[in-house]
Amino acid sequence: MDKTEILNQVQGIFRDILDEASIVLTDETTAKEVEGWDSLTHIQLVVAIEKHFKIKFASKDIFSWKNIADLITSIHNKVN
Repeated sequence: MDKTEILNQVQGIFRDILDEASIVLTDETTAKEVEGWDSLTHIQLVVAIEKHFKIKFASKDIFSWKNIADLITSIHNKVN
């Protein structure tokens, strides 16, 4: 699975969890730029992403993410 496909699937998860169909994620997107993406929804997003891709993140992975590109890279490394 390539990173573009992962990004598209993650974007769908964000739209579902945040209940906002207009969300468009880019590699540079951060939580500050997405309305409703707070600490509680961050946990919900992580759980939904883990279930969707059938993976588990370590705490060190989650704390290392600075933007969507970091998240996508973590997913990519686990599914490939």
